[in-house]
Amino acid sequence: MRKIFLIATEESGDRLGASLMKVLRQRLGGAVRFEGVGGQAMAREGLVSLFPIEQLSIMGFAAVVKQLPMLLQRIRETAEAVTQASPDVLVIIDSPDFTHRVARRVRASDPAIPIVNYVSPSVWAWRPGRARAMTAYVDHVLALLPFEPAEYRKLHGPPCSYVGHPLTEQVGTLRPGPDEQKRRDDAPPVLLVLPGSRRSEVRHHIAVFGAALGRLRDEGVAFELVLPTMPHLADAVREGVANWPVQPRIVIGEAEKRAAFRIARAALAKSGTVTLELALAGVPMVTAYRTGAIEAWIMLRMIKIPSVILANLVVGGNVVPEFLQADCTPENLSRALRDVLEEAPLRRRQVEAFAKIDAIMSTGNVTPSTRAADIVLATMRKARGVG
Repeated sequence: MRKIFLIATEESGDRLGASLMKVLRQRLGGAVRFEGVGGQAMAREGLVSLFPIEQLSIMGFAAVVKQLPMLLQRIRETAEAVTQASPDVLVIIDSPDFTHRVARRVRASDPAIPIVNYVSPSVWAWRPGRARAMTAYVDHVLALLPFEPAEYRKLHGPPCSYVGHPLTEQVGTLRPGPDEQKRRDDAPPVLLVLPGSRRSEVRHHIAVFGAALGRLRDEGVAFELVLPTMPHLADAVREGVANWPVQPRIVIGEAEKRAAFRIARAALAKSGTVTLELALAGVPMVTAYRTGAIEAWIMLRMIKIPSVILANLVVGGNVVPEFLQADCTPENLSRALRDVLEEAPLRRRQVEAFAKIDAIMSTGNVTPSTRAADIVLATMRKARGVG
């Protein structure tokens, strides 16, 4: 019986962990026991979490400082649980502020436990020294983005393999069928607006996005506005758009969001994973990012890459315009939006670049969770010396 310890503290990591558990159980013929920290998806696969991961959903510097004693206690408890369990492998999934602190403690307590890091921290964007530091406590990194293994080699980090992004398994829900393509091509064009997936992001972007859309309408550009959001943000979004000069149709939930992607001609989006979703859906976009003054000051001095847009990094060129902080103005956004709604060079460059994304992100006929599971098992066997 193999014992595998997994740690995921966010919803996205929980979904990755659940998919990984499912394949590992298949690979090991059911002869496996899972322990660790996870959410509802991992619980459905049989994990009893050490504590509810919602305890770690803390946003904002002041809130983190207030909860610091609890966070440090959870890190200690989790590391001790791993050491006591003495698993065949520890898999830490994303959330590096938590999981890497646990991993360092585990490596110090029991160097024999192999550690796999699923989802690379953004060492290619800021704090590149983390890659080399990770060699002391991570045996293998499972990357979601195709350019990351080369970055780890360049930065002298631990072995890193591209296993594929879970979004590549969902392209069928993002791309239009014949009727949806007809609506995507018809007038007035559907314009998506995506102000963020957290309350703080909505707060920072909602006013400037509304002003940009008002300018676009005043310039005589016709469009049908759709704003996809999630249930926990619906009230904040409705309040935020109440005074917009152009009222959007608000759609709620993941299925409704994907349906909107399939008919959209263009999008205005806060930078993040959603830019990769839009690129896979073939939707040209304009991106923006605003945050608080202190966070922005730190971010703009730490970023070491020519673009913060995932879609740009994956396709290998700055085809998607990004307007950060002071550059995030109604004038800049509306001007760029006109160019992605109409048949302008900016739109054509994005369409051509996004057409190559399947080949760039391909994992052959093997799913990301299968590739990840195979590397976890190989790392476990190599470390434990079993066949």
